Amino acid sequence: MRRLLPIVMIIMVTMTTYGQQKSITGFTKESVDTELKLEEKFDSYLKVDNLDQWLKKLTAHPHHISSPYGKTNAEFMRDLFRSWGYEAEIESYKVLFPTPKVRLLEMVGPTKFTAKLSESALKADGTSNQVSEQLPVYNAWSADGDVTADLVFVNYGIPADYEQLERLGIEVKGKIVIAKYGGSWRGIKPKVAQEHGAIGCLIYSDPMEDGYNQGDVYPKGAYRPMDGAQRGSVMDMPIYPGDPLTPGVGATADAKRLDRSEVTNLIKIPVIPISYGDAQPMLSALGGPVSPDNWHGSLPITYHIGPGPAKVHLKLEFDWKMVDCLNVVARLKGAEFPDQWVIRGNHHDGWVNGAGDPTSGLVAELEEARAIGELVKSGWKPKRTIIYCAWDGEEPGLMGSTEWAEHHAQELQQKTVAYINSDGNGRGFLFVQGSHTLETMISEIARDVNDPETGVTALERSKSWSAVNAPTAKAKKEALSKKGMSLWALGSGSDYTAFIDHLGIPSLNMGYGGEGGDGVYHSIYDSYDHYKRFVDPKLEYGMALTKTAGRTTLRLANADVLPFDFKAFQRTVSGYLAEVSGLIDNLRETTEVENQMIKEKRFILAADPTQKSVPPVTKEAVPFISFASLQNAVAMLDKSASNFGDLYAGNPKPNTNLTVLNQLLYQAEQKLLSPSGLPRRPWFKHTIYAPGYYTGYGVKTLPGVREAIEQRNWKEAQEQIEIVAKAIQDYSAQVDAASKILMLK
Repeated sequence: MRRLLPIVMIIMVTMTTYGQQKSITGFTKESVDTELKLEEKFDSYLKVDNLDQWLKKLTAHPHHISSPYGKTNAEFMRDLFRSWGYEAEIESYKVLFPTPKVRLLEMVGPTKFTAKLSESALKADGTSNQVSEQLPVYNAWSADGDVTADLVFVNYGIPADYEQLERLGIEVKGKIVIAKYGGSWRGIKPKVAQEHGAIGCLIYSDPMEDGYNQGDVYPKGAYRPMDGAQRGSVMDMPIYPGDPLTPGVGATADAKRLDRSEVTNLIKIPVIPISYGDAQPMLSALGGPVSPDNWHGSLPITYHIGPGPAKVHLKLEFDWKMVDCLNVVARLKGAEFPDQWVIRGNHHDGWVNGAGDPTSGLVAELEEARAIGELVKSGWKPKRTIIYCAWDGEEPGLMGSTEWAEHHAQELQQKTVAYINSDGNGRGFLFVQGSHTLETMISEIARDVNDPETGVTALERSKSWSAVNAPTAKAKKEALSKKGMSLWALGSGSDYTAFIDHLGIPSLNMGYGGEGGDGVYHSIYDSYDHYKRFVDPKLEYGMALTKTAGRTTLRLANADVLPFDFKAFQRTVSGYLAEVSGLIDNLRETTEVENQMIKEKRFILAADPTQKSVPPVTKEAVPFISFASLQNAVAMLDKSASNFGDLYAGNPKPNTNLTVLNQLLYQAEQKLLSPSGLPRRPWFKHTIYAPGYYTGYGVKTLPGVREAIEQRNWKEAQEQIEIVAKAIQDYSAQVDAASKILMLK
């Protein structure tokens, strides 16, 4: 057996140096210089003109899943990867994908109005006139339906809004609701409406969110014009993503499929998105109480709630067909550890032309892969295998990545070091979500990439964003003084979901943004022309993403010992534990105060005394919940992580167990999976991170515990505490096993 490199001092503190040399977690003192020179060479190969050329080509026509141009793009990218030296193929799956046959929305009383349900072509936008190729304005996974009912305005249509409606004595049972985009992921709106008995749902883009309230509308400015509408999926993805007919298994041609009537993650009422131009006549016709101040949008109307007298007729019918889902998968075999994989992905399908979402991130990935191919041609080889993926079917429900991950689940859990995701990209600040064991590595990479506009590092600019958005002066000071970068926790909404939430593979999601106008999301105006005028005109931030994700890929592929910082993870989990234990304390205090106020009849009715109000009812007292097992598990993790960190950063004795050591490190995340999954959604298995049951994309940390408390399910909360405690104990044991290898002579 060939003797591997000895492990020597690897500094864990982000900003320390060897003399004048930067530290890079995971690299020996001798290999740091080699890696830094490699990254400089990588940068020298990058060409911004490639990003521009590919962005224009890939967005020349609509390229949704199953579209002719989507297939053309997949074959083009496969051939590009092959020309760069990769083994590249298209891996195809058969998935369900509904498209509309009938779309009708009309107000039938008190006046007549027929919604346009289409977007106007603009002379200033060269691809907005491709009507025959465009998917129409619709929500994928709406149910078929033909319903007529009074209309009710429900603000964002989230659970808190229905609590407000209940206090006002307004029911939506048997009604059609209209909700604003925002406040939550779109699929939550019909889900909650359905739970409250609504028979249909309209979702409109209020100009307060992304229209003229934010700035000039397209084409004069970046924001959504009057007839711009946001397409999108309303699959109940917090239950499970991917092809709804094949939960948990890859949707191969011969896969066993559910009947559509058996599927649990599809909405059962008709749903359609509309523009604010179509919404205004219907909202203007509503009566009933004036909505609360924080429900008002920016339309020049008084926002009433209803129900009625506006009555609407909604008729939708879909073609529920099976289509091909085309993933491009390119491999570069590792020279030393070919069975340890670093996977990098971005989806290639868009709702229409999709320049911002997803192609701006995709072209950065392509240029990254091309430059790494050039490094190989110059004589370098990665230690670990690098796999580049361009996923199909992300927009309807993360289908390409989910089916691939389910299909190859066992091998992926055995071999995958980490999954690195990007999606849309824009001008502004670096944002990274992910597994907190990778926080130190990301801080070092953000330190080593400069922001193209300001010239400071991406790390310093990110810290400035945190400081500006901090709620207090103390928090602002802490944000500026922080040495590293804080990762945001992963929920859902892009292709990392199956990797971290289902398989327990360490994952990252990264991109730049926060400064470009974001007013054309999922519309025909998300085009090359719009992107180049308003989002990233010089594609400087596309190049910044290439450098950031490229360094992430290279460092994970080349590290002597993988750069996992368990202490950073322990600190994060400790914070989550403090949050959920504080949540129940606050809930107990709030419940006591509210019940006392109700007992004394000191509650607030509707502001309008002529409107019906319903007095609140007392709530069950919050019982004692024991966090002892979870507190003990987190304390055990603290000891294990500290011990590993000391050995990792001290001066470990030379050994020849790097293969085993690294495998223990990257498979530790899998110990955080619950075999039975989360309550009511077993596909989601991660006990630390998950999308919220009622937030969709938004993350819930310690989700089983947190959501049980929020839903006042005390028995389930105690059960979930024990499940999380057991997972963290198993995780600590894995860290201890890695520490034993570091101590071997």
